[in-house]
Amino acid sequence: MTMEVIKKIALISGSDTGFRKELNLVSWNGKEPKIDLRKWSPEGIALRGLTLTEDEAKELQKALNDMFAE
Repeated sequence: MTMEVIKKIALISGSDTGFRKELNLVSWNGKEPKIDLRKWSPEGIALRGLTLTEDEAKELQKALNDMFAE
């Protein structure tokens, strides 16, 4: 499995141990880049995460906007 970070979008959180949660645009196995929310180790190893297509990310954005509007 290969991955390439196309664009770093945001650092969501970090810890004293060096682990980070990042939102990036990532291409997995040379495929179309997707929005990727994932934890990274201090050594730069990708840990568990979630990938979303643009349409899925827009639906998530709508849901979060609705949730925080209440």
